Amino acid sequence: MKHLPVLLFSFVVSTYAAPVDLDRQDADMNIVKKYLNNYYTTENEAIAPFYYDDNVTLTEKLKKMQQFFRLNVTGKPDTETLAVMKKARCGVPDFGGFLLTDGNPKWKKNNITYRIVNFTPDMHPSDVDKAIEKAFEVWSKASPLTFKRLYDGIADIMMSFQIGDHRDNSPFDGPNGVLLFLVAAHELGHSLGLSHSNDPGALMYPTYSYTAPNLFRLPQDDINGIQAIYGKANNQVQPTGPTTPTACDPRTTFDAVATLRGEMMFFKGRHFWRKHPQLDVELFFIALFWPSLPTRIDAAYENYEKDQLVLFRGNQYWVLNGYDIQAGYPKRIYSLGFPKTMKRIDAAFSDPESGKTYFFAGKQYWRYDEIRQTMENGYPKYTAQHFRGVGPKIDAALQHDGYIYFFQGTNVIQYNLNSQSVQSVQRSNRWLNC
Repeated sequence: MKHLPVLLFSFVVSTYAAPVDLDRQDADMNIVKKYLNNYYTTENEAIAPFYYDDNVTLTEKLKKMQQFFRLNVTGKPDTETLAVMKKARCGVPDFGGFLLTDGNPKWKKNNITYRIVNFTPDMHPSDVDKAIEKAFEVWSKASPLTFKRLYDGIADIMMSFQIGDHRDNSPFDGPNGVLLFLVAAHELGHSLGLSHSNDPGALMYPTYSYTAPNLFRLPQDDINGIQAIYGKANNQVQPTGPTTPTACDPRTTFDAVATLRGEMMFFKGRHFWRKHPQLDVELFFIALFWPSLPTRIDAAYENYEKDQLVLFRGNQYWVLNGYDIQAGYPKRIYSLGFPKTMKRIDAAFSDPESGKTYFFAGKQYWRYDEIRQTMENGYPKYTAQHFRGVGPKIDAALQHDGYIYFFQGTNVIQYNLNSQSVQSVQRSNRWLNC
């Protein structure tokens, strides 16, 4: 096997921003060509980068890039494609789309040594030690591999830090070491034989999505990859990890649904789909927008009175102005008037005409007056008695275009609040253009 004797980490801010006096179309094409030259060019092609008249080759490579990232395969640098190209990412090319490095290389032993040769001046050495140790732990828990640190001599993996592009096959971009743990774990995956995954939720996906180290769990796609090379872990109970939701999977369900300034958000596990009237549906990590939030949301609604988004998890809630979490949160849901016995909220929606917000938990619901900021008297009431035709367990709720939509499993119930009747029952993921 061709091993990587020195594992170099380079932390630089990578940007493809063009000078403001360039024509926008030319600037976008420069971004496209630079990106495809860096990440979709083989060794044989490296000596002949794109030129302005090389439209046929560019279109084909652009289609490969769009296919890898599960974008609309148009061969044209549309807005969605350019947005992906501008994200901070790993410097290893995206050949194929399979889990394993070409030729399926692997270490011939399971007990691997490593040494940290030098440290980055941007972080305390003890923080680097913890990040590297955590990165190795990610892979050791999912496989029979063990990793031992050496403090001198030659180790199997020699780790070093330097600034800028070190011109090897594993450059990494990231602002000032913020992603050190994820970068380290990702690059170690390459050194163990894993290529890039086209699963957007995988650690080995080319672009970065921040997750706090204490909340990180190796995704199932990465577990499958490392075990395909080295076999299962030495544990009686094999590790499992989160999977990435697929919008048009007929089994897709939602944890919470809400609107915000004309957009729609559909929360599922540690992800959410963002739907804008003029743009395609996009999948994001919750932690990418709100690193301090939990990795799963129970309920959400838009407070139209205050132009705010309210998110719930367990017995806590957060208030956001736009995408900024307000100071002083999270707060306990009991401050809204819920009983101390309440453990969580299943769903919520707000009615902009009345200024009332409805909260659902189990078989009951509460109503909150957003103008007076008080829970109304006489609640809770039973959902089945006042929302006839709606089952007792509600996953998510949404007020939209004069109707209430109750998401229950793979179905969504369209409900007329004025006539208090069910209008239709549809598939939940039709909202994601499926």
